[in-house]
Amino acid sequence: MLAPVSITSSVPEPITPDAPLVLRRPLLTQQWLDLTFVHWAADPATVAELLPAGTVPDTFDGVTYVGLVAFRMHRVGWLGLPGVPYLGSFPETNVRLYSVDAYGRRGVVFRSMDASRLVPVLLGRLGFRLPYVWSRMSVRTGEDTVGYTSARRLPGPRGAYSRLVVRPGERIAEPTGLEHFLTARWGMHKPTFGDAGFLPNDHPRWPLHRATLVECEENLVGSAGLPAPVGDPVSVLYSPGVPVRLGRATAGPPRR
Repeated sequence: MLAPVSITSSVPEPITPDAPLVLRRPLLTQQWLDLTFVHWAADPATVAELLPAGTVPDTFDGVTYVGLVAFRMHRVGWLGLPGVPYLGSFPETNVRLYSVDAYGRRGVVFRSMDASRLVPVLLGRLGFRLPYVWSRMSVRTGEDTVGYTSARRLPGPRGAYSRLVVRPGERIAEPTGLEHFLTARWGMHKPTFGDAGFLPNDHPRWPLHRATLVECEENLVGSAGLPAPVGDPVSVLYSPGVPVRLGRATAGPPRR
Protein backbone atom coordinates (compact mmCIF):
# COMPACT_ATOMS: atom_id res chain seq x y z
CA MET A 1 0.00 0.00 0.00
CA LEU A 2 1.45 3.35 -1.03
CA ALA A 3 1.48 5.93 1.75
CA PRO A 4 -0.10 9.31 0.83
CA VAL A 5 1.57 12.56 1.83
CA SER A 6 0.12 16.03 2.03
CA ILE A 7 0.80 18.34 -0.91
CA THR A 8 1.26 21.89 0.38
CA SER A 9 -0.66 24.46 2.33
CA SER A 10 -1.69 25.95 -1.02
CA VAL A 11 -4.27 24.25 -3.21
CA PRO A 12 -2.58 22.80 -6.32
CA GLU A 13 -3.65 24.35 -9.59
CA PRO A 14 -6.22 22.33 -11.55
CA ILE A 15 -4.98 19.78 -14.06
CA THR A 16 -5.83 21.21 -17.48
CA PRO A 17 -5.21 19.54 -20.88
CA ASP A 18 -4.47 22.98 -22.36
CA ALA A 19 -1.71 25.30 -21.18
CA PRO A 20 -3.02 27.80 -18.60
CA LEU A 21 -0.69 30.52 -19.91
CA VAL A 22 0.48 31.34 -23.44
CA LEU A 23 4.14 32.33 -23.60
CA ARG A 24 4.25 35.38 -25.85
CA ARG A 25 8.04 35.72 -25.79
CA PRO A 26 9.48 32.23 -25.33
CA LEU A 27 13.10 31.68 -24.46
CA LEU A 28 13.23 28.43 -26.44
CA THR A 29 11.17 26.81 -29.17
CA GLN A 30 11.39 23.14 -30.15
CA GLN A 31 9.40 20.10 -31.16
CA TRP A 32 8.97 16.93 -29.12
CA LEU A 33 8.34 14.06 -31.55
CA ASP A 34 7.63 10.31 -31.33
CA LEU A 35 7.19 10.35 -27.56
CA THR A 36 6.63 7.29 -25.41
CA PHE A 37 5.56 7.77 -21.77
CA VAL A 38 6.09 4.77 -19.47
CA HIS A 39 4.98 5.19 -15.85
CA TRP A 40 5.15 3.22 -12.64
CA ALA A 41 3.40 4.06 -9.37
CA ALA A 42 5.62 5.24 -6.51
CA ASP A 43 5.28 5.99 -2.82
CA PRO A 44 5.33 9.79 -2.31
CA ALA A 45 7.38 9.36 0.86
CA THR A 46 10.07 7.53 -1.11
CA VAL A 47 10.56 10.22 -3.76
CA ALA A 48 10.04 13.32 -1.57
CA GLU A 49 13.73 13.65 -0.64
CA LEU A 50 14.69 13.64 -4.33
CA LEU A 51 12.74 16.82 -5.12
CA PRO A 52 14.07 20.41 -4.94
CA ALA A 53 13.53 22.38 -1.74
CA GLY A 54 10.17 24.13 -1.87
CA THR A 55 8.38 21.27 -3.64
CA VAL A 56 6.68 18.05 -2.60
CA PRO A 57 5.43 15.07 -4.65
CA ASP A 58 2.34 15.77 -6.70
CA THR A 59 -0.16 12.94 -6.35
CA PHE A 60 -3.20 11.52 -8.08
CA ASP A 61 -5.53 9.72 -5.66
CA GLY A 62 -2.71 9.65 -3.10
CA VAL A 63 -0.13 8.10 -5.43
CA THR A 64 2.77 9.69 -7.28
CA TYR A 65 4.59 8.33 -10.34
CA VAL A 66 8.01 7.76 -11.87
CA GLY A 67 8.13 8.40 -15.61
CA LEU A 68 10.52 7.14 -18.27
CA VAL A 69 9.94 9.34 -21.32
CA ALA A 70 11.73 8.72 -24.63
CA PHE A 71 11.40 10.98 -27.66
CA ARG A 72 13.09 12.97 -30.42
CA MET A 73 13.98 16.59 -29.70
CA HIS A 74 13.70 18.47 -32.99
CA ARG A 75 15.08 21.85 -34.07
CA VAL A 76 15.65 23.70 -30.81
CA GLY A 77 15.64 27.46 -31.41
CA TRP A 78 16.50 30.44 -29.20
CA LEU A 79 14.54 33.69 -28.77
CA GLY A 80 12.32 33.19 -31.80
CA LEU A 81 15.16 32.30 -34.15
CA PRO A 82 14.73 29.31 -36.51
CA GLY A 83 15.47 25.94 -34.96
CA VAL A 84 18.95 24.50 -35.38
CA PRO A 85 18.80 21.46 -37.71
CA TYR A 86 21.75 19.37 -36.40
CA LEU A 87 22.74 20.42 -32.89
CA GLY A 88 19.09 21.14 -32.11
CA SER A 89 17.81 17.71 -33.16
CA PHE A 90 18.60 14.55 -31.17
CA PRO A 91 17.07 11.62 -29.26
CA GLU A 92 16.43 12.13 -25.55
CA THR A 93 15.24 9.92 -22.69
CA ASN A 94 14.23 11.36 -19.32
CA VAL A 95 13.54 9.98 -15.87
CA ARG A 96 11.10 12.32 -14.19
CA LEU A 97 9.04 12.82 -11.05
CA TYR A 98 5.91 14.89 -10.38
CA SER A 99 6.02 17.96 -8.16
CA VAL A 100 3.95 20.81 -6.76
CA ASP A 101 5.33 23.93 -5.08
CA ALA A 102 4.13 26.22 -2.31
CA TYR A 103 2.28 28.37 -4.87
CA GLY A 104 0.29 25.41 -6.20
CA ARG A 105 2.22 25.14 -9.47
CA ARG A 106 2.33 21.60 -10.78
CA GLY A 107 5.42 20.50 -12.68
CA VAL A 108 7.97 17.78 -13.29
CA VAL A 109 11.41 17.24 -11.80
CA PHE A 110 14.00 15.60 -14.01
CA ARG A 111 16.28 13.10 -12.31
CA SER A 112 18.22 12.38 -15.49
CA MET A 113 18.12 13.58 -19.10
CA ASP A 114 20.04 11.40 -21.56
CA ALA A 115 20.74 13.10 -24.90
CA SER A 116 22.93 12.20 -27.87
CA ARG A 117 24.41 15.63 -28.71
CA LEU A 118 27.32 16.74 -26.53
CA VAL A 119 26.92 20.51 -27.07
CA PRO A 120 23.25 20.61 -25.93
CA VAL A 121 24.21 18.41 -22.97
CA LEU A 122 26.87 20.91 -21.89
CA LEU A 123 24.52 23.87 -22.40
CA GLY A 124 21.79 22.15 -20.40
CA ARG A 125 24.12 21.32 -17.52
CA LEU A 126 26.00 24.62 -17.37
CA GLY A 127 23.33 27.08 -18.50
CA PHE A 128 20.18 25.57 -16.96
CA ARG A 129 21.60 23.34 -14.19
CA LEU A 130 19.67 20.38 -15.57
CA PRO A 131 20.86 16.76 -15.15
CA TYR A 132 21.76 16.19 -18.80
CA VAL A 133 24.11 13.33 -19.63
CA TRP A 134 25.75 12.38 -22.90
CA SER A 135 24.61 9.04 -24.28
CA ARG A 136 24.68 6.95 -27.43
CA MET A 137 21.06 6.85 -28.58
CA SER A 138 18.68 5.98 -31.40
CA VAL A 139 14.98 6.20 -32.27
CA ARG A 140 13.77 3.77 -34.94
CA THR A 141 10.29 3.56 -36.39
CA GLY A 142 9.20 0.17 -37.74
CA GLU A 143 6.09 -0.98 -39.55
CA ASP A 144 3.97 -0.79 -36.40
CA THR A 145 6.45 -0.17 -33.58
CA VAL A 146 8.77 2.56 -32.31
CA GLY A 147 12.06 1.62 -30.63
CA TYR A 148 14.40 3.67 -28.46
CA THR A 149 17.89 2.80 -27.23
CA SER A 150 20.21 4.68 -24.88
CA ALA A 151 23.67 3.83 -23.50
CA ARG A 152 25.32 6.28 -21.08
CA ARG A 153 28.65 7.88 -22.00
CA LEU A 154 29.51 10.81 -19.72
CA PRO A 155 29.42 11.71 -16.88
CA GLY A 156 27.96 8.34 -15.96
CA PRO A 157 27.29 6.10 -14.27
CA ARG A 158 28.72 4.00 -17.08
CA GLY A 159 26.49 1.08 -17.87
CA ALA A 160 23.25 3.05 -17.47
CA TYR A 161 21.04 2.14 -20.42
CA SER A 162 17.52 1.68 -21.71
CA ARG A 163 15.83 -0.18 -24.53
CA LEU A 164 12.13 0.45 -25.18
CA VAL A 165 9.92 -0.86 -27.97
CA VAL A 166 6.24 0.11 -28.12
CA ARG A 167 3.35 -0.55 -30.45
CA PRO A 168 1.07 2.50 -30.61
CA GLY A 169 -2.67 1.86 -30.76
CA GLU A 170 -5.61 4.00 -31.76
CA ARG A 171 -5.77 7.62 -30.69
CA ILE A 172 -7.47 8.29 -27.34
CA ALA A 173 -10.64 10.33 -27.79
CA GLU A 174 -10.79 11.45 -24.14
CA PRO A 175 -7.81 10.74 -21.87
CA THR A 176 -8.50 9.66 -18.30
CA GLY A 177 -7.77 11.88 -15.33
CA LEU A 178 -4.54 9.97 -14.69
CA GLU A 179 -3.45 10.32 -18.33
CA HIS A 180 -3.96 14.08 -18.13
CA PHE A 181 -2.08 14.17 -14.81
CA LEU A 182 0.94 12.37 -16.33
CA THR A 183 1.16 14.37 -19.57
CA ALA A 184 -0.41 17.83 -19.07
CA ARG A 185 2.51 19.32 -17.13
CA TRP A 186 3.06 22.98 -17.83
CA GLY A 187 6.49 23.51 -16.33
CA MET A 188 9.49 22.02 -14.57
CA HIS A 189 10.85 22.61 -11.10
CA LYS A 190 14.60 22.79 -10.63
CA PRO A 191 16.89 23.83 -7.78
CA THR A 192 17.76 27.51 -7.55
CA PHE A 193 18.99 29.84 -4.84
CA GLY A 194 16.87 29.24 -1.74
CA ASP A 195 13.76 28.13 -3.60
CA ALA A 196 12.54 25.90 -6.41
CA GLY A 197 12.76 27.62 -9.76
CA PHE A 198 9.87 27.08 -12.17
CA LEU A 199 10.40 27.02 -15.95
CA PRO A 200 7.02 27.18 -17.76
CA ASN A 201 6.10 25.71 -21.13
CA ASP A 202 3.14 25.71 -23.46
CA HIS A 203 2.10 23.57 -26.40
CA PRO A 204 -1.06 22.33 -28.11
CA ARG A 205 -3.10 19.61 -26.45
CA TRP A 206 -1.35 16.24 -26.63
CA PRO A 207 -2.51 13.81 -29.33
CA LEU A 208 -2.29 10.64 -27.22
CA HIS A 209 -2.44 6.96 -28.10
CA ARG A 210 -2.43 4.08 -25.66
CA ALA A 211 0.44 1.75 -26.49
CA THR A 212 1.60 -1.80 -25.89
CA LEU A 213 5.01 -2.16 -24.29
CA VAL A 214 6.72 -4.78 -26.46
CA GLU A 215 10.11 -4.58 -24.77
CA CYS A 216 11.49 -2.72 -21.75
CA GLU A 217 15.02 -3.23 -20.47
CA GLU A 218 16.48 -0.36 -18.48
CA ASN A 219 18.38 0.70 -15.40
CA LEU A 220 18.01 4.47 -15.87
CA VAL A 221 15.41 4.67 -13.10
CA GLY A 222 17.73 2.97 -10.61
CA SER A 223 20.67 5.05 -11.80
CA ALA A 224 18.62 8.19 -11.05
CA GLY A 225 18.50 7.27 -7.35
CA LEU A 226 15.05 5.67 -7.39
CA PRO A 227 13.99 2.13 -6.53
CA ALA A 228 14.04 -0.05 -9.64
CA PRO A 229 10.50 -0.50 -10.99
CA VAL A 230 8.76 -3.71 -9.98
CA GLY A 231 6.10 -5.25 -12.19
CA ASP A 232 4.38 -3.87 -15.26
CA PRO A 233 3.97 -0.11 -15.71
CA VAL A 234 0.56 1.32 -14.88
CA SER A 235 0.49 3.49 -18.01
CA VAL A 236 2.10 3.31 -21.47
CA LEU A 237 1.25 6.14 -23.87
CA TYR A 238 2.52 7.31 -27.25
CA SER A 239 2.25 10.66 -29.00
CA PRO A 240 3.45 11.71 -32.47
CA GLY A 241 4.41 14.99 -30.81
CA VAL A 242 3.79 18.70 -30.42
CA PRO A 243 5.59 22.03 -30.98
CA VAL A 244 6.70 23.48 -27.65
CA ARG A 245 7.67 26.88 -26.24
CA LEU A 246 9.64 27.30 -23.02
CA GLY A 247 9.77 30.44 -20.89
CA ARG A 248 12.36 31.81 -18.51
CA ALA A 249 12.83 30.20 -15.13
CA THR A 250 11.51 32.20 -12.19
CA ALA A 251 11.61 31.79 -8.40
CA GLY A 252 8.93 32.95 -6.01
CA PRO A 253 5.21 33.42 -6.73
CA PRO A 254 3.88 33.07 -10.27
CA ARG A 255 3.74 36.15 -12.48
CA ARG A 256 0.36 36.63 -14.11
